[in-house]
Amino acid sequence: MAMQPINIQQLVEDTLELMRESVSTHILVPINFVQLAAIILLFMAARLLAPKVERAYEEWCARRGKAITPGTIGRVVVKLILPAVWLVFLWLVVMISRAAGLPNHIMTIAMSLLSAWLVIRPAGILFKNPLLAKSIAFTAWVIAALNILNLLDKTLSLLSKVSFNIGKHPLSLLAILQGILLFALLIWLAALVTTFIERKMTGNQFLSPSIKVLSTKLIKIALVMTAVLTSLSAVGIDLTAFAVFGGAIGVGIGLGLQKAVANFTSGIMLLLDKSIKPGDVISVGNTYGFVKSLNARYVSIETRSGVEHLIPNEDLIVQRVENWTFSNNRVRLNVPVGVHYQSDVKLAMKLCVEAAVYTPRVLDDPKPICLMTGFGDSSVDLDVRFWINDPENGLAPAISAVLVRIWDLFHEQGIEIPYPQRDIHIKTPLFLSRAERHGERDSSEIASTSKESMSR
Repeated sequence: MAMQPINIQQLVEDTLELMRESVSTHILVPINFVQLAAIILLFMAARLLAPKVERAYEEWCARRGKAITPGTIGRVVVKLILPAVWLVFLWLVVMISRAAGLPNHIMTIAMSLLSAWLVIRPAGILFKNPLLAKSIAFTAWVIAALNILNLLDKTLSLLSKVSFNIGKHPLSLLAILQGILLFALLIWLAALVTTFIERKMTGNQFLSPSIKVLSTKLIKIALVMTAVLTSLSAVGIDLTAFAVFGGAIGVGIGLGLQKAVANFTSGIMLLLDKSIKPGDVISVGNTYGFVKSLNARYVSIETRSGVEHLIPNEDLIVQRVENWTFSNNRVRLNVPVGVHYQSDVKLAMKLCVEAAVYTPRVLDDPKPICLMTGFGDSSVDLDVRFWINDPENGLAPAISAVLVRIWDLFHEQGIEIPYPQRDIHIKTPLFLSRAERHGERDSSEIASTSKESMSR
């Protein structure tokens, strides 16, 4: 049987005719233009109403004492008011059209696209992680595209049919995806709640820093556990099944996670006994600085040079730790000073005390004192002792300020500061001449001895 040749021109013409008929039948129809006009009118109505909503929101924020600045949630909300009002108008019209049995496909498409944009826009601003923001945007556009193509219900039905069993409980792919989305949403809400509570506690003057950190950590742990359990329950997993894995988890903790658990437990102990709290000035081994933050695994100690040392919590329990601000912030500093033996020592001691008194960071009570500690090789040794109450600002700047003041006062009053020197004493010519004679005699003896050895 001979095959008939394909007429390409006829095929193209038939395809174009089919597309023309489809466009004329489904797109270029009066009801679609009516829906487009309705969408435009609803946008204009939203433009008229949105400024009033924005002013009301700004006044509400002003009454609560919250400024709307760039990069904050308040600014994001202001930018989303217009599309949100437009979406509400579209939703109301679509609901009325469906109740009346009127076509609303074009408005449904517009509503889907607008909903996706409302999800994508704040995600790009609020989430600093690019991967997370792109994942949310991709998910929103996929859902919107499926809804536009009328494939969303069919896709959900297909995902629900793909299932497998965990023990005696069936688990579908749709349930897993819903659980993942719910878990991500709950974790995000938990982070927001934790940040809000932490901000409120930071401004509370009646709570100690240890109580603030401990409360924040316990609330965060509770919220994360609630998110996990809620997500598992929503998926349909029986939580009693996890009791079987309790022994295995205990063995795993005992073998591989004992250091992590020890650090976590040590962190809780540090917060409970209040031995170390944020803002304390401590010294651990060769590390000296102030406690910047207490975390689940480590303590961040920032030195005066700006370097952060991450010390495991367990080390702060088992090692010796010097806390300069445990009971109070007062720290005594000693500054050794040497004066010349020919100087007025009592005046020098008085000037040292005066220099400490007029240094801004030095406390008036206890008063600065100056003691004589000994007679050195080249100076009379003094020791200036004074107190400060802000060691977190550094010890060296306070010592330097006192030394500079002492230097100025000593120069004004003529007090000399000695420096190491060595005196060389030269013997008298009498001893030198004798030495020379002895040297000449030794030389003659050596010469005669040499001659005798040669004659032999």
